[in-house]
Amino acid sequence: MLPILVRIHLTIAARLRGETGQTSAEYALVLLGAASVALLVALWARDTDKLGKLLDTIFDSIVKLVK
Repeated sequence: MLPILVRIHLTIAARLRGETGQTSAEYALVLLGAASVALLVALWARDTDKLGKLLDTIFDSIVKLVK
């Protein structure tokens, strides 16, 4: 995944040829990386029941504190 992001970054940087738009390109790459991580977490959570168990534990603890 990282080599693809580096290649995209270098391609964008070569086309811009300077500092103009550099921040926008870096922001886009950060968003792409964050979306990739979120997708991987979502796929993992779909295949396991650990996320559901975690949320159940959290909500049970909150309900016990309120009572």
